[in-house]
Amino acid sequence: MGWMSLSQLREKYLAFFESKAHLRLGSFSLIPNDDKSLLLINSGMAPMKKYFTGQISPPNKRVTTCQKCIRTPDIDRVGITARHGTYFEMLGNFSFGDYFKKEAIAWAWEFCTEVIKLPQEKLWISIYEDDTEAQEIWTQEIGLDKIRVIKLGKKDNFWEHGTGPCGPCSEIYYDRGKQYGCGLSSCTVGCDCDRFVEFWNLVFTQFESDGQGNYTPLIHPNIDTGMGLERLACIIQGVDNLFLVDTMQKIMDHICCLCGVVYGENEKLDISLRVITDHIRSTVFMIADGVLPSNEGRGYILRRLLRRAAMHVKLLLNSKSCENRANNSFLNSLQSDSSISHIGEYKPFLATICKTVVEENKEAYPELIEKLEFIQKLIAVEEANFAKTIDQGLQILSRLIEQKRDDFSTSSEQNENFATSDQPMIAKNLSGEDAFLLHDTYGFPIDLTKEILAERGFKVDESGFKKLLLEQKERARKARKNAEAWQENQLDLSKIDATHFEGYKTLSLEAKVLAILKDGNFINHATNDEDEKILLILDKTPFYAQGGGQSGDSGEIASSTAILDVTDTQKNSEGVFLHSCIFKAGSIKVGDYVKAKVCEKLRNRVSRNHTAAHLLHAALRKVLGAHVTQAGQMVDDNLIRFDFTHFSALKCQEIREVEKLVNDQIFSCIDVENFELPIDEAKKIGAMALFSEKYGDIVRVVRAGDFSIELCGGTHIKNASTLGLFKILSENSVASGVRRIEAVTCEGALKLLNDSLQTIKECCSSFKIGNEKDLEKVCKQLVLDQKKKNFEIEKLSSKLASIEVEKLISKAREVNGVCVIVGSFVEMEVENLQNIGNEIKNRVPDALIVLSGIDNEKANILVQIGPNLQKKGLHAGKFVNDIAKLADGKGGGKPSIAMAGVKNLSKLELALNAVDDILLKSI
Repeated sequence: MGWMSLSQLREKYLAFFESKAHLRLGSFSLIPNDDKSLLLINSGMAPMKKYFTGQISPPNKRVTTCQKCIRTPDIDRVGITARHGTYFEMLGNFSFGDYFKKEAIAWAWEFCTEVIKLPQEKLWISIYEDDTEAQEIWTQEIGLDKIRVIKLGKKDNFWEHGTGPCGPCSEIYYDRGKQYGCGLSSCTVGCDCDRFVEFWNLVFTQFESDGQGNYTPLIHPNIDTGMGLERLACIIQGVDNLFLVDTMQKIMDHICCLCGVVYGENEKLDISLRVITDHIRSTVFMIADGVLPSNEGRGYILRRLLRRAAMHVKLLLNSKSCENRANNSFLNSLQSDSSISHIGEYKPFLATICKTVVEENKEAYPELIEKLEFIQKLIAVEEANFAKTIDQGLQILSRLIEQKRDDFSTSSEQNENFATSDQPMIAKNLSGEDAFLLHDTYGFPIDLTKEILAERGFKVDESGFKKLLLEQKERARKARKNAEAWQENQLDLSKIDATHFEGYKTLSLEAKVLAILKDGNFINHATNDEDEKILLILDKTPFYAQGGGQSGDSGEIASSTAILDVTDTQKNSEGVFLHSCIFKAGSIKVGDYVKAKVCEKLRNRVSRNHTAAHLLHAALRKVLGAHVTQAGQMVDDNLIRFDFTHFSALKCQEIREVEKLVNDQIFSCIDVENFELPIDEAKKIGAMALFSEKYGDIVRVVRAGDFSIELCGGTHIKNASTLGLFKILSENSVASGVRRIEAVTCEGALKLLNDSLQTIKECCSSFKIGNEKDLEKVCKQLVLDQKKKNFEIEKLSSKLASIEVEKLISKAREVNGVCVIVGSFVEMEVENLQNIGNEIKNRVPDALIVLSGIDNEKANILVQIGPNLQKKGLHAGKFVNDIAKLADGKGGGKPSIAMAGVKNLSKLELALNAVDDILLKSI
């Protein structure tokens, strides 16, 4: 057994099975295609489910792949142990009704012992306890001693997931040696210790399960094998965990270099190194496959991974300036809570590590090279945004500690002792809700929260935190279940052949009705008598079904006995077109021949907008840069909605440049061609492909002169001149690193022009302006006049406030040695109330100030307390809450200033009259 790199192992495996007549397929995207049950591909067979179920015919009966996978159930364990990771590659060889156990076992053994030359004496096998066929192959044909073929039960060696195809499996283990074992004489395959490592699972899918314990043999059994590439590399390279595999090691070395730390010298720092190494690898591949950060679904997974990595970068960088970090003390150097918000300030650098990730994987995944610039920019933006978020979280934690300290301190002496003494406070709990907020919203690992709190004398309500975490996981699980249920409840059209789409060549044709559906049920006959809305399935159609960001066609279907309006056209993943119809007259039945006719006017409008979207895409790349790629689109007969990757709002000049480029192509009357090519040839001539789309061997290419060329299955015009005019309506952000442009062409642009002119005329009429050219000058003058008036109003308000301040100070009273100033105002906004309070505080710095203001039938109470009064135990947050309670309100805030809202205005005066009593109880 000689050392091999991870890349060499990948190639050895794929080449070996190619020699066994397997078709090598590239890795499928991490984004599942037509599979609502998964957020991300998590196994080698996941993207090939429909090949196994027979819904889609595989490109070959024998297939081999190395599939990119993401698994995140144990994301919080990544880094803490060296076993867990989120990204991995799964090697697999598959048979769809071709070879079975004999070949699968023989080839697995041949690869292990002859290709990568694993020592035979180190290999052990497990089989399902009732699988005598597999046992005989291993012992009689391969020649293994029975003692090294271990029988295990259904839990370990029978693959089954609810109803559907299932079967026994056989796993291959590598014996690492007694030094990794548990020391028990019974230690063998199946033991929980680290000695026997399972690295290859051969699944023999030979039964159909009804979910009730009944198994029917499949006519054509399948083979599904899976071998973790990183796990195999650990064995071949003689390392203990995946973070020491060559490609991972180079990523980690880069991180260590940037942070100035060494892996293996400090366990806490090692955790951070493992987290960053794993998560940056996952995020690079996710972004390359089209996943973008968001607050839900796979986008949330990406954002969570990035934020967790960024947090650990922050910890690593801080370790350089915090000498006690290695001695299990993170914040010993902090002298006050306010300094928590300044932990380890740094510039985003996760993007820097991306280059190493790409360098180590470019041979197998060349698309990473062309996406590198975009990946780096997106990660840099996300990390920079998170740096602001994490600072907010640290400030929140600081305030929570301050509030807890005030809540549980009983005297100023205790507060002063805590600030200077080495002795910690009496431990108090931070609520599970607060800890979960920090974890979920601000990306705080619970361990970091615990560590910071421990040094400040607090604990975390871990049981409350874990309860909320479990509830969140349960919600996610139910969401996945709902997605699966949604998928299972879709129409079963498996017995209907795919619809032949002929809408590129014609807008009308003769077709046969294959099926009629109403309310999800198949019916043989439908009539206008019941004003029915139905779905029609034809053997062929000119109607374009919604897809590729283009809306579905509408039009008319007519027979000798019926006329129906087609309001929309959709299709399922197997290519069956569903025509949504409303009866106009007559009746129709399965088997009828009909005339299907697309509404030409609407088709042309949609086609114009789709071509305009291609021109817009090309123009954006020319103006903004090659990092711009389509992130989503929807074009219909009225509007172009185009999402694209970019990291800042477009400037007015950039929008004008984009519009000009598109309109230049329109005015130049460039031709638009549609033609088919093999996908490799299409890419050679520069056709852009979207990573989120799945393409066949033959693709449709749309070329607009020398300006734009893309792979696209939509409908388009023949010449750009028919667009008439292109105009951008709006540009805004829809997600981190994703912008959206909405635009119109032709009739839409004309309507926009007419509406704008009408608005100008109405404005001129309202302002009594005779010449429309004077409108801009008049509007600017109005703005200047308004600014002057606002300035005068502010001056008057300031004078009035000064008068009110004088009145209130003159009415100040002394209560038990405390200067008390109370006032109430009608039609007083919160901002003005605060200004008056601040003015009084400047004049009388050590007073108890209580002010109320009513604004739009809502009352607010402001309390401000001077520093000397705070030392006597007065706390503005508590004080304002005690007042507000008397008027059915509540509030809170800092020791020096706090606000409250009041619901019951009739009790406001009563509450203000109670200020003296509340004061006497508080000191």
